[in-house]
Amino acid sequence: METADIFLSLLFGCIGFGYFMYGRRTKNIVTRYCGIGMILYPYLASSSWEMLAVGGGLMLVPRFVEI
Repeated sequence: METADIFLSLLFGCIGFGYFMYGRRTKNIVTRYCGIGMILYPYLASSSWEMLAVGGGLMLVPRFVEI
């Protein structure tokens, strides 16, 4: 693993934890599941660009999807 991969994993994991806690507090299921996804997807990503793309997408989903 490169340094950038480790840094991005830590960054998106922390942001994902914040999304999860916010979704749990407000009972917003989309934000909660996006937070869980952001915590778990760095284990499956194979490159830094993939991590940035998926992380950015998961950060934008709660803004445009409302259930």
